[in-house]
Amino acid sequence: MSSVVVARSRPSVPEDLLVGLRRARDRIDRDYTESLDLDGLAAVAGLSKYHFLRCFARTYGRTPHAHLTERRIERAQDLLRSTNLTVTEVCGLVGYASLGSFSSRFRQLVGSSPSEYQARWALTGAPRIPGCFVLMHGLSDRADRAIPE
Repeated sequence: MSSVVVARSRPSVPEDLLVGLRRARDRIDRDYTESLDLDGLAAVAGLSKYHFLRCFARTYGRTPHAHLTERRIERAQDLLRSTNLTVTEVCGLVGYASLGSFSSRFRQLVGSSPSEYQARWALTGAPRIPGCFVLMHGLSDRADRAIPE
């Protein structure tokens, strides 16, 4: 006798809320270096914080905090691969105040410590961008932040 598990689909988020949820997600993606809180993100979406939390998780499959953490770690990976910044400098640049919290979260999501990750890429990766250039000019590819010739 086999048992069949039937997955119940969750009710979807009303379409009129999706614009606000996208606005909040875009805010996380754009301002990941800042201290973002649930109240502020819910205000961007135009919802109460608990309703925002439920709708965001239902729509994107993770909480706003998990999305913010993943964005910060993705950006840290970019910086560790492409620059000669120290792990401590990268930690601060991606919005973490604690090196310990950054390192443990990085290891949890990536599977290695930031130092190990950086060392692995140093052996096989492309030439690195000097940290002084990154700190002065950033790594943005937006036209409004391009360096004049």
